[in-house]
Amino acid sequence: MKGNIYTYKAMARKAYSSDLSDLEWEILAPLIPPPKLGGHPRTTNMREVCNAIYYQLKTGCQWNMLPRDFPPSSTVYNYYRKWQKRGVWRELNHTLRDRLREK
Repeated sequence: MKGNIYTYKAMARKAYSSDLSDLEWEILAPLIPPPKLGGHPRTTNMREVCNAIYYQLKTGCQWNMLPRDFPPSSTVYNYYRKWQKRGVWRELNHTLRDRLREK
């Protein structure tokens, strides 16, 4: 699904209890690292990547057992590992937790 990370078009897929709400995505979207300069344009929907990561963490399923209506499991896992190594995943979770506690 093409588009920037700040927009989200409704997809014809089952909603999961781990999916980000619009408010949660509004908080997280600005924290998603931009694509590398000079590379191919990003075509992966980053909200769906985050939804898939939260689904995996909530259910404990193997990465390769993610439902097929998410982006490819290898893509999701690669973003998760990259973000985890760079501290992005921690920042996303802490920011989300802190902002939701304020509300």
